[in-house]
Amino acid sequence: MIHAENLTKQFDDFTAVNGINLDVPRGEVLALLGPNGAGKTTTIRMLGSILRPTAGRATVAGFDTVRQSREVRRVIGLLTEFPGLYTRMRGEEYLDFFGEMQGLPKSVRRERAEKLLKQFELWEARSKRLGEYSKGMKQKLTLVRAMLHGPQVLFLDEPTSNMDPQSAKLVRDAILDLRRGERTIIVCTHNLAEAELLADRIAIIRSGEIIAQGSPAELKAQLLGQPVMELRFADTLNGQIDRLATLVDVVAHGDGWLRYTTPNPMRDNPQLLAQLAAMNTPVVTLSEVRRSLEEVYLQIVSDE
Repeated sequence: MIHAENLTKQFDDFTAVNGINLDVPRGEVLALLGPNGAGKTTTIRMLGSILRPTAGRATVAGFDTVRQSREVRRVIGLLTEFPGLYTRMRGEEYLDFFGEMQGLPKSVRRERAEKLLKQFELWEARSKRLGEYSKGMKQKLTLVRAMLHGPQVLFLDEPTSNMDPQSAKLVRDAILDLRRGERTIIVCTHNLAEAELLADRIAIIRSGEIIAQGSPAELKAQLLGQPVMELRFADTLNGQIDRLATLVDVVAHGDGWLRYTTPNPMRDNPQLLAQLAAMNTPVVTLSEVRRSLEEVYLQIVSDE
């Protein structure tokens, strides 16, 4: 659904995006991560036919973003970091205006606007002028606008910024629902926990270049090594660590607990549990030690 090949954007002597290659299939959520000024928003604007690339090319839903920009804009929904609301308009009037621009019949745009306003808890504010909306309400309304025409592809730049926790959850739930509906989505966010929750795949961009790409699990394995498992026991091991170390790579231990790495948990965990049972050592818990996407991200962006 989204293909970018050597996508590049220069502003005078400054290269904002440098030779990006991307392929995002239908129904996938890709999180685009990177520090401020890395090129995330410029990439989104080129893919959304707002900016013309200096070099390279991109297609969205089969349409070329330069030669077929009008067609691209019909099939995408775009939430930008600074959406530029018409603050004297009322909420329902604003959506009706944009729905008409997208060519939706009046009955369809009213029906969709009502459904989405209720979904994002804005229905009671539909008659208020946008200048009276809070920052979070404005953010939700621009997301409703982006979704109003049922786009195949969504580009969401910081979709939950300025939102309270309940509103942010509404937006995250909506993104997950859209993915189940085979929508293709690129999310730019600084919220790494949110990216890990929503994304099938992560692309990390630094200084205009994609420097790492993969699923959260793949990136953790590449950057942080093999999974770390933790066992907790009802009793101490009484000096039996060496026997367990013949089965797995023990990395840390203490009274009543042990941590180890394994390339194959499906094979090694049952063997280890059998050994502990033979040693009459009751196991309380066996779990994988959670490693966050933040650890991966910080290691990648700080690695010069």
